[in-house]
Amino acid sequence: MADTGGQDGSTAASRLNAGRRDPYEVLGLPRDATDQQIKSTYRKLALKYHPDKNTGNPEAADKFKEVAYSYGILSDPEKRRQYDAGGFDAFDLEGLDMELDLSNLGTVNTMFAALFSKLGVPIKTTISATVLEEALNGTVTIRPLPLGRPVNDKVEKQGAHFFGITISEAQAEAGVVVRVVSSVQSKFKLLYFEQEENGGLGLALQEDSVKTGKVTSAGMYFLHFQVYRLDPTINALAIAKDPDAAFFKRLEGLQPCEMSKLTAGTHIFAVYGDNFFKSASYTIEAICAESYLETAVKLKDIETQLLSKRNELKQFEVEYREVLARFQAVTNKYAQEKQAVDELLKSREKIQESFTSVPTTPKKMSGGSSSSAKVIGGDSATSADENESPPTEDPNVDKANKSKKWFNLNFKSGIGATGK
Repeated sequence: MADTGGQDGSTAASRLNAGRRDPYEVLGLPRDATDQQIKSTYRKLALKYHPDKNTGNPEAADKFKEVAYSYGILSDPEKRRQYDAGGFDAFDLEGLDMELDLSNLGTVNTMFAALFSKLGVPIKTTISATVLEEALNGTVTIRPLPLGRPVNDKVEKQGAHFFGITISEAQAEAGVVVRVVSSVQSKFKLLYFEQEENGGLGLALQEDSVKTGKVTSAGMYFLHFQVYRLDPTINALAIAKDPDAAFFKRLEGLQPCEMSKLTAGTHIFAVYGDNFFKSASYTIEAICAESYLETAVKLKDIETQLLSKRNELKQFEVEYREVLARFQAVTNKYAQEKQAVDELLKSREKIQESFTSVPTTPKKMSGGSSSSAKVIGGDSATSADENESPPTEDPNVDKANKSKKWFNLNFKSGIGATGK
C-alpha cells in the first residue's frame, strides 16, 4: 500500500510538472549559458513583462511569473544542477520564491499584504519597473558614498536612492561590506547594479531587509569567500507543510550570494523603499574589512560550519524520524498493555470479593419464631457463657423477694383460716 501511495504522489507531481516549460526555453538560452547570460536575459524579459508596463494584461503577468520562476532555477547553481540532472521532479518546487508586485495589487490587496508582512509572513516583492528602467537608461542620480562614512536618509515607497562606492586595489583585496539599517524598522531592499554595454545599470543583486531585534537590516559581503544569506521563505513553507520538519529545514534557506568580491573602481548600490504605505528611513554605510579582519575570519569559519551542519541535519532527520516512529509505536503499545493489565486486575478483584464477602440478607422464618431465632442466633455465642456464670447478687432485689414471699405466706394463712 505504501508503494502505491508513493507512486500516486509521484504521478501527481509529474502531472503538475507536465504543464511547466523548460527554463532554458522560457529564457531562450542554451543549456551551456553562462551566469552572466542568464542574468542579462532575465533583466530584459522581466522588464518587458513587468506588471507596471502591462497593466490589465493577464498574459504579460503570466509571462512575468514564468520568467521569474525560470530564473529562480537557473540563477541558483544547486537548483540548476538538480534540474539538469533530473528535471522538475529533482527538487521541491514549492521552495522556489514567487515575487509579488506591489504596484499592481490595488488598495485592498495591498492592505492584506501589509497585514501578512506585519504578522511575519515573508512576502517577496518586485522592484518597480520605473526604477529598473531609469537605471537601465542611465537617468538616475548617483551620490558618492565614501568608505566609513554613514549616510542617513529617507526614501519614498517604491522609490530608490543610488550611491557610488569607489574602492582601491588594497581595499578590494581586503574586502568590502555594504550594510543598511533602519532603527524604525522600515522595510527596504539593498540593490547592487552592474554596468551594461549601453552605459546603463542592470540589477545584479538584491537583499531584502530582515528584522533583527529592534531594527531592520540588510547587508552585502564581498570578502573573497562564499557568504550565504538565509531566506526565511523556505523555512516558512516547511512549517506550513510539516511543523515537525521546521527545525530540519531551518538551514535549507541558506542561499549562496552570487558575488564574493569586488574589483577596484566605482560600484553602484541603491536603497529601495519597500514599505507598503510610507517612506523608509535608513542608514547606509560601506566599510573596508581590513579593520575587521578577525571578525571576517570568524564569519568564514561559521559559514563552513553551517554548511557542514546542514548536511548533518539531512542525515539526522532520517534517523530522528525512524526513532520517532519507533517511540510512537512503543508508546502506543505501553498504553495498550497498561489498559489490559488494569482490566485484568479489576476482574480478579471482583472475583475474589465474591468468595470472601458474607451475605447480609437473612432467611425469612414462619410465625413468631423469627424474632426468637434472631435473638438466639444473634446471641448464641454469648448466651452459653452468661448461663454458666453465677448471677450477680443484688441486696435490693433480695429484700424485695423476701418481702413478697412473706406477704404471700400471710395471705395464704388468712384464706385458710377463714375457710376453716
